[in-house]
Amino acid sequence: RRTVATGESLTGLNIHHFLQLDFRRFIDAVNDVGGVEVCTPRRLKDRATKLDLKPGAHRLAGGPALQYVRSRHVDRAADLGRIQRQQRFLVQALRGLRAKGLLTDPAATARLVRVLLGSGQVDQGFGARDLVGLAAALNKVPARNTEFAAVPVAGFNETRPDVGSTLAWDRAKADAMFGKLREDRPLRRAGAHPKPYDPPRLMRSVTVRGSAYACR
Repeated sequence: RRTVATGESLTGLNIHHFLQLDFRRFIDAVNDVGGVEVCTPRRLKDRATKLDLKPGAHRLAGGPALQYVRSRHVDRAADLGRIQRQQRFLVQALRGLRAKGLLTDPAATARLVRVLLGSGQVDQGFGARDLVGLAAALNKVPARNTEFAAVPVAGFNETRPDVGSTLAWDRAKADAMFGKLREDRPLRRAGAHPKPYDPPRLMRSVTVRGSAYACR
């Protein structure tokens, strides 16, 4: 609840629903759908998570998928690189679910929802029926109509002994971004299809459409 309250305070957005996954449920969900394909134009290696992917396409089972979305020591992009890989993973996961017809198969969707929700001990703001409905809605949304972004960064905050090094938001750009979200407006103008930096750059945040992250 504190995480939700902090997010709402910083962004001015109302967070009505969230989905909390532990590592076990993430692994089980990925395995339940037969893995997720990811692709990379360069080698991705992280000694901390043991991730080591050569350039090309890879179908990741649950364990390797967790390595992929958790790795933050691949390059100097650190957490910004991890954010981008998580966004790429979401695009490819939805693409795979749609290709297999799992978002419109009630039995398959219900099974996946049960894995994602787990015991339901955390008040996540919605239940199984809501997630099944969300899955059906997502099936109608192509990747080119989705947007992925990171909060614009202005540099680093002063290092604190109890926290360490943290990033400082570019307040003006961040306020503009969250203002559009509060008003339910797109972040990119119609017809704009920018390409992401890979790896991402610290103070050159780029909002991209989901299709920019899809494997070719």
